[in-house]
Amino acid sequence: MEEKCCEPKEKCNCGPNCNCKCNCGSNCSCKCNSGSNRYSANASGGAVYGLGFIGAAVYFISHAATFWMGVLGFIKAMVWPAFLVYEALKALAVN
Repeated sequence: MEEKCCEPKEKCNCGPNCNCKCNCGSNCSCKCNSGSNRYSANASGGAVYGLGFIGAAVYFISHAATFWMGVLGFIKAMVWPAFLVYEALKALAVN
């Protein structure tokens, strides 16, 4: 059976993602979460960028007339979000 913490969490100096375990006295130990799952909700952005990269690479390379234009198309495929934002801001006439 697990003992309950006798002192408030602030006195045990546990962080926000920690569980305080105390013996009745001043002996406190903290078990903290490593935080490895903190950013799991943001994982879909990489998938969207990856699919966009593949689509842009196929588009630019298929429209290339020479090998070096294909290489340039591959480089453009890596930075397509920059082109998208630039053109969108130019279309909105943002100075």
